[in-house]
Amino acid sequence: MDKNLLDKLYRSFLREDIGRGDLTSEAIFPAAQTGRADIVAREPLIVAGARIIGGRVFRVQNPAIEIIDPLEDGTAVTAGDVLFSVQGPVVDLLKAERTALNLLQRISGIATFTARFVARVKDYPVRICDTRKTTPGLRVLEKYGVVVGGGANHRFNLTDGILIKDNHIAACGSITAAVERVRDRVPHTIRIEVETDTLEQVRECLACRVDIIMLDNMDPAMLREAVRVIDGKALVEASGGIVLDDLEAVAQTGVDIISIGALTHSAPACDIGMDWA
Repeated sequence: MDKNLLDKLYRSFLREDIGRGDLTSEAIFPAAQTGRADIVAREPLIVAGARIIGGRVFRVQNPAIEIIDPLEDGTAVTAGDVLFSVQGPVVDLLKAERTALNLLQRISGIATFTARFVARVKDYPVRICDTRKTTPGLRVLEKYGVVVGGGANHRFNLTDGILIKDNHIAACGSITAAVERVRDRVPHTIRIEVETDTLEQVRECLACRVDIIMLDNMDPAMLREAVRVIDGKALVEASGGIVLDDLEAVAQTGVDIISIGALTHSAPACDIGMDWA
């Protein structure tokens, strides 16, 4: 991740929370007083961002703050484990606490949630991917959490690839027309993906020789038939409201990729706190 971009984000988040100053902490503690605190897991979780997210927020607030023994991303911890410690001016530790914890809880929550999906299909040759259903301003961090949890990233933004969706098709008139227009405009090095919701559309995609076919909101029986029809002529992605309980049935259909918006838009935050040492 781009550290310059992250620092800019963290400064804006800190500014939002601190405003014109921390009235409580500044009234209680002299600026020169220092202290130490531990960032502690309150429940089992997968760590995502101990150094680059949580620790970095404290450093952006005050570069004099020391980050001590941050755990590696992807580490599985239990309740009571210390993710890292911070040491420095008390006022700055308290100013940065909420922002650092909010982000760390959110991104570790995504990593922990993603890991559950990845584990459920570990015996199948399928990749679990996220989508662009992310919180505005947090996409780079949320997609990082997916990767830490063992998932993969779909497009980061609209410049990352061609994905012809239902509204493109409706506005253009047909899959064939949309694909032809795309091929006239983009380099041959760019792969083309098309979203479909019927077998007729799948066959039209094959006739157009698209590279990736997304099967949207199809039940397992229809997914299996679509995979049979495609027969290896394109990568196959299943998408659309897929939940953990349905995941294995989808993987058994033979799709190559399962994209899940819930990895980012519905992951519960983990419980992480700061305890004074």
